[in-house]
Amino acid sequence: MKKFFVADLDGKLPGEMLTLNGWAQDIRILKNVGFIVLRDQTGLVQITVKKDTEPFSMLGDISRESVIMVKGAVPEKIQSKIGREFIANEISILNIAGSPLPIGIADEVEVDFDTRFNNRFMDLRKPEHSRIFRAKSAILWGIRSFLMSQGFTEVQTPKIVSAATEGGADLFRVKYFEKDAFLNQSPQLYKEMLIASGVERVFEVGPAFRAEEHNTPRHLNEFTSIDIEMAFADHNDAMHMLENAISHGIENFLNKVPEALQFSLLKSPPKTPFPRITYEECVSILAENGLKVNKGEDLNNEQLKIIGSRFEGFYFITHWPREVRPFYTSVLEDNENFTKSFDLQFREIELTSGAQRVHNPETLKRKIEEKGLDSSNFEFYLKTFRYGMPPHAGWGLGLERLTQVILNLPNVREASLFPRDRTRVFP
Repeated sequence: MKKFFVADLDGKLPGEMLTLNGWAQDIRILKNVGFIVLRDQTGLVQITVKKDTEPFSMLGDISRESVIMVKGAVPEKIQSKIGREFIANEISILNIAGSPLPIGIADEVEVDFDTRFNNRFMDLRKPEHSRIFRAKSAILWGIRSFLMSQGFTEVQTPKIVSAATEGGADLFRVKYFEKDAFLNQSPQLYKEMLIASGVERVFEVGPAFRAEEHNTPRHLNEFTSIDIEMAFADHNDAMHMLENAISHGIENFLNKVPEALQFSLLKSPPKTPFPRITYEECVSILAENGLKVNKGEDLNNEQLKIIGSRFEGFYFITHWPREVRPFYTSVLEDNENFTKSFDLQFREIELTSGAQRVHNPETLKRKIEEKGLDSSNFEFYLKTFRYGMPPHAGWGLGLERLTQVILNLPNVREASLFPRDRTRVFP
């Protein structure tokens, strides 16, 4: 007999014999009837078990969260408050759940973060938690589909590398046979090498690793990065591609996740183009609020809150000082102190960094050394620039932070299946 999901019951004819599988979220046994609230990935249904049937005698053997199979039919008249009901003719116990449960599923009890994530397999049985990942999947699929429609090729680049991508100390060192290596901070260098190969538009969805000491509600040490690189493009082209990709991702989520409007902060796709504000304009706004920013200084969280309060949703901060951008970032022709770069923000939260890249090999080598890095470690990368590298631009977008923003989650860990942070490397 074909297996159906709970949501498939909607619109089924009474009396039609069906098979359901799922978890017994709750069990109640009364004098003449028993009830099981059955849950699968599509929702809940009340299983009604009448006393004069064989399944009634089994109810006492079923514990909460046991996995069961139920054969039966939809009744003529649905009386369950859940809105779905199923009359059981046969029940098979596929796996008995132990007791007590490490986390309650139906119980309205607050559970601390450590308990939740130590028992993540159980925590994700809660519909309000599992739906985050249906949303995340739909957002990503919308972005991926948009990029494919724009002529991008999806690629996969190495995550074990011999040199830092971004520079600095935020690297996880690993032992790679007899050599030292690192977990990659971003696919940046490889994206650019692919542009040199003649594949003019590439994107990647994959893990990125940052050994940052931050332990805040918006930092992860392993996250999913959506990266693009495009030839014959500048920073304005990259921003245009980014804002439209995000708009399509949100549109797909709102269209494909049935209950999206109930838990999404955004009720419609954001309008494009997103507002743009330069770094120097931000400095002026902060000065008006009595806050001084030193030359070439990054903006901190409190400063970004002031800037973000001026915008309702997504916005770009452009033309960052060269001191706070990676070595591969192009500078403005009329002022080399500032770069052809941007950050995409939502309120004070940074979602994306992007820029037009340096494509001249000698300029790039000099910029690597200006950052205090050994250019010989980047020879594999620099080589590609000596044989015809076009102007190019791109960005990297954190999928978990984007999901956090769209769903208004208090902590980015909620948007990671098994988060890796300063203290957690399990399960």
